Amino acid sequence: MSEQPTAATRVDVSPDAAALLRTLRAEQAKPLMFHQSGGCCDGSAPMCYTQGFFLTGPSDVHLGDLDIGASDVDPDGLVPVWISREQFRYWSHTHITIDVVPGRGAGFSLEGPTGHRFIIRSRVFTEEETAALAPVD
Repeated sequence: MSEQPTAATRVDVSPDAAALLRTLRAEQAKPLMFHQSGGCCDGSAPMCYTQGFFLTGPSDVHLGDLDIGASDVDPDGLVPVWISREQFRYWSHTHITIDVVPGRGAGFSLEGPTGHRFIIRSRVFTEEETAALAPVD
């Protein structure tokens, strides 16, 4: 009997970005979320918000959740990552890692005043990962 492949993830977080997310979550006292911007004012930066501030809808795709560890304000410790369906069409073949670098954050993203900004690092999925990807809604 052959083993079923483990589902590949579409999104991950670097240790430095996870640490900044934990700090932001503590400061905001609310769970967080990301929406991958499709351009315009903030380029294509991943935008970090408190959950419920940015409303997602049928034109958005849930890429996955970043596990940054549980806290009093966020017992699950998961940061959902969303992207517009149109943008997803271009990025569907890539694995995304949310990372952080020194610099000015995006205007509406929570890391703006910290002297850091979230960025996307991406790579093309392998054939094996592509075969193991769960479909998105």
